[in-house]
Amino acid sequence: MRVEILTKSENEDVQKNIISKLRDLVNYKNLEPGDKLPSERMLSEKFGVSRNNVREAIQKLEFFGILKSRPQSGTFIANIGTVAMNGMFDDILRLEDPDFKSLVETRILLELKTVRLASLRRTDEDLKGLRAALDAYNKKVLDGKDAVEEDLLFHLAIAKASKNSTMNTFMLIITPEIITNFEKYHVCDANQSFIGIQEHEDIYEAIKNQDPQSAKEKMKVHFKMLYQYCYNSGGEEDK
Repeated sequence: MRVEILTKSENEDVQKNIISKLRDLVNYKNLEPGDKLPSERMLSEKFGVSRNNVREAIQKLEFFGILKSRPQSGTFIANIGTVAMNGMFDDILRLEDPDFKSLVETRILLELKTVRLASLRRTDEDLKGLRAALDAYNKKVLDGKDAVEEDLLFHLAIAKASKNSTMNTFMLIITPEIITNFEKYHVCDANQSFIGIQEHEDIYEAIKNQDPQSAKEKMKVHFKMLYQYCYNSGGEEDK
């Protein structure tokens, strides 16, 4: 199973610098709403940065709606007024990296919704993807290997099956940071990986049977330790 993940830039300062320069191009009328953005190669040469850095900055601006990609045509400046667009640019540049706890909390809230939608909207092809992710996770765990990435790939497959592109994108954005920090914060003990095998199977069966209430309840059981991590007593959890 192959899942595309929007990776975090290794150099946030470079990315913010690119976004600032794109904002300046708009402010000085070099680019206006509706205009086509120069190619990644041209922008990388103009700004003196790598094409990869330019691509990541463009992805971020696309996510926040400042840029719009059109298949076979290119990337365009959104038709937003200059004042509003400047405000959006400023907000993006002020964004701080989320702490791990807030990432986990966001993941919980998102997945209680995506698992319900996945159980209602999943296709046979989605079930194949979920099964492949489960098998990869089970094999790693039973072989005594770290399976954090395979665990999250299963959850990304659920997001994909939800057919909600916005929720899916959110999951793709927060997943790399969770993978990086999961073991650092020791959220789960070794035994939890084995428990996860059955919990994943239960979630899969609920999605397969198209039972949204059961799917949500099984996901809440799976997230019990994360609830404790984020909420202590669990009193704030999504009912």
